[in-house]
Amino acid sequence: MTMKQEHYDAIILGAGLIGLTQVLTLAAHGLNVAVIDRADPADLLNPRNDGRVSSINSASWNMLSAIGLTEKLEPHGCNIDKILINDGLKPGRLDFMPDEYDGPLGVMIANEVLLRTLFEAAEAHEQIAIYMSKKADQTDRSEHQVSVSLDGGEQLTAPLLIAADGRGSVVRDEAGIIMAKWQYDHSAIICTVSHEEPHGKTAYEIFYPSGPFAILPMRDDDKGHHRSAIVWTVPREDGPAFAKINERAFEAELMKKSGGFLGEMKLLSDRATYPLGFHHSATLVAERLALVGDAGHGIHPIAGQGLNLGFRDVAALTECIVEGARTGLDLGDAQILAGFDRWRSLDNLMMSAATDILTRLFGLPGDTSSAIRRFGIGLVQRIPPLKDQFMAEARGESGDLPQLLMGDLV
Repeated sequence: MTMKQEHYDAIILGAGLIGLTQVLTLAAHGLNVAVIDRADPADLLNPRNDGRVSSINSASWNMLSAIGLTEKLEPHGCNIDKILINDGLKPGRLDFMPDEYDGPLGVMIANEVLLRTLFEAAEAHEQIAIYMSKKADQTDRSEHQVSVSLDGGEQLTAPLLIAADGRGSVVRDEAGIIMAKWQYDHSAIICTVSHEEPHGKTAYEIFYPSGPFAILPMRDDDKGHHRSAIVWTVPREDGPAFAKINERAFEAELMKKSGGFLGEMKLLSDRATYPLGFHHSATLVAERLALVGDAGHGIHPIAGQGLNLGFRDVAALTECIVEGARTGLDLGDAQILAGFDRWRSLDNLMMSAATDILTRLFGLPGDTSSAIRRFGIGLVQRIPPLKDQFMAEARGESGDLPQLLMGDLV
């Protein structure tokens, strides 16, 4: 059998949110790219397979705007104009409210809407080749190029391989990249609810020793019902039980956790349960290989920044590749990859460490621990420069930003 061979500027493994964004940012700069995923498109885009809603911070939204997607996403998103943080419904809170001219802190988008928009944009782009329902049988990274053999007989070559295939990345493990990882004693219950009172485009995060309880604003439905997404972190052993109790009992638990300030809550969706863990790679690169998103790091959702960290990887890697191409470098050159690794490794490590510390700090039981947390919350609330720094972190606008995160192509 004759093997069909195709050559690209880069090959991306994984057609999830991060992989498709990476494909589109590279294609937006004139590169020919391929994306491979073993999933069937119908399964990938089935809304029942991912009921999560993501907070896209303002910097990540800038990147989606730069590649021409926000006009399609805006009708489905809900701006986050305010974030309120509280310890166990006790007195004292921390609120983040940007000035009106600064725009929203971010946008809440259902994962299935974002994924479908990205996939359709990739399908329509003439410089993107999509290989769905395909498995990479063999991946060879040599001194001169990368070669990927698919189970359908195709062979793809490129100077660079980008792993966006999630926390179980096979190519990362084959490259021998060392991972630090552990499991939290937590599961997250994800669902969508309606409620009597409007949320005012406010995201609420209430911390309990058993785990954070987040209420994230969503756009009202077609009938005008107010909606929010719930991300409820519970002890791992309690996750399956809470996900299976009858709806009325579950709604009563939601009311108890929320304090009822949004009025009566009604469950609108299935309840999904996800075990929570931490993983962080020692490096984001190997020979002709770069890791982006969950392939390189995974954090607790306590700060809602996991997807945004992946978007920062995408923006930085795109800038490194495009600048390397303009200077005539091989796109898999070690110099390009080392620059990407330097740019992203410290930021990823700092965010990973911060979320891990927060998870442990807010999980400490007892009145003394609660008093210390509330003192810290009050301190940040009363010191404007400190509060502004936290707000910049929430927006994704701190540190050395790639141009895409400022809304510009490289």
